Amino acid sequence: MKKMLSVVLSAAMVAGMAMGAAAPAMAEEAEGSVLNIYCWNEEFKSRITDHYPGYEEVDATSGKIGDVTVKWNITPNDDNAYQNNLDEHLLGQESAAADDKVDLFLVEADYALKYVDTDFTVSVADLGITEEDVADQYQYTKDIVTDSNGNLKGVSWQGCPGVLIFNRDIAKEVFGSDDLEAVQAKVADWDTFTATAEELKEAGYNIVSTVNDTYRVYSNNVSGKWVQDGVITIDDNLMKWVEDSKALVDAGYTNTYELWSDDWSKGFYPEGKVFCYFGPAWLIDFCMAADTEGSIANAGGWGAVEGPQGFFWGGTWICGAAGTDNPSLVADIMKQMTCNPEVMKEIVLADNDFVNNKPVMEELAADESYGDAVLGGQNALEMFCAGAEKVDLSNLSSYDQGCNEEFQNAMKNYFDGNLSYDEARDMFYKAVIEKYPELG
Repeated sequence: MKKMLSVVLSAAMVAGMAMGAAAPAMAEEAEGSVLNIYCWNEEFKSRITDHYPGYEEVDATSGKIGDVTVKWNITPNDDNAYQNNLDEHLLGQESAAADDKVDLFLVEADYALKYVDTDFTVSVADLGITEEDVADQYQYTKDIVTDSNGNLKGVSWQGCPGVLIFNRDIAKEVFGSDDLEAVQAKVADWDTFTATAEELKEAGYNIVSTVNDTYRVYSNNVSGKWVQDGVITIDDNLMKWVEDSKALVDAGYTNTYELWSDDWSKGFYPEGKVFCYFGPAWLIDFCMAADTEGSIANAGGWGAVEGPQGFFWGGTWICGAAGTDNPSLVADIMKQMTCNPEVMKEIVLADNDFVNNKPVMEELAADESYGDAVLGGQNALEMFCAGAEKVDLSNLSSYDQGCNEEFQNAMKNYFDGNLSYDEARDMFYKAVIEKYPELG
């Protein structure tokens, strides 16, 4: 039943259908007594628990803000479960009891437009958040959650520009130095990157854990959208990823592991023999086993350089649900968590997150006392700040999640030698059209 509801909602949204009849107007009466927040993991909950003024934790799934009970509805992303659950509740929003209504929910960049470009989300202006309030936020974080009518429909506390994260010990052994300029010269563009992969292989190391490590860097630098005039289009830069990746795999310079698999994360440890990963601040500090003794991160053994191309990865956006009976509280959470510079700075210093406030990040980028222990004390914030300013989302579309997932899945069969390129490409087309029947 959940899957069917999700398909109905997704198809309507992707097609740009007006859904005003299904989406209730924002409540105008007194605020509700229960605030329902929908998300897929504990990250936002921990940010609220640690940094939102006046929040009191009751237990793992609930809290209090004044007289309002906060209920955390956390459903993991696996097998699209989070979106399926959220879709079901949004479809039932109009008839739901006040205490059961969705008040606030989170989205990721890959599928933000699915929700933003409908009446299921409330414009932040209607919540009382002004352009002045969000003036210090990075422009790309606003572009992602702006609907086709120019309305800002969400806000984020973080920015996610990416860098190349390299193993300092391997750099010193193979290149003779872990100096940042020297390492950047070894990965300055994709042709140089491939040449360096050969040098690393001769020394017994893989340049990356998997070809999927580089995918997002290429896909963030395409010249056109996945779907053009209703037709699925494979960009030249994605074809370069296919060609470069095939060469790396065939030469034994890397593998075809799935991201987040146990094999992929072996390189977080010295015995994994992986030179680099690509990622934003959240990957560095929250995903590379920094708290595990024996890991490279725990020993402060990583460094960061720009790499072949700039890119971004991920991010979490806060959206107010149409029909919420807590509009004032939703607005205050958005303002405190994404517009309050004191809260923003607190998040950086406490959590090493890269926050969505330019003045705060520029101040800390110039602060010689600030450094990331995972990066051996390196202050990489200037690099992140520059990357955030360069993010270009002009080719973002509502089909990105499905197309990116199916393209990588199909091309793995080509890299592994199970299919020819033409067969893998046809596999990709078939899978995407099954997801989005309106395409050709």
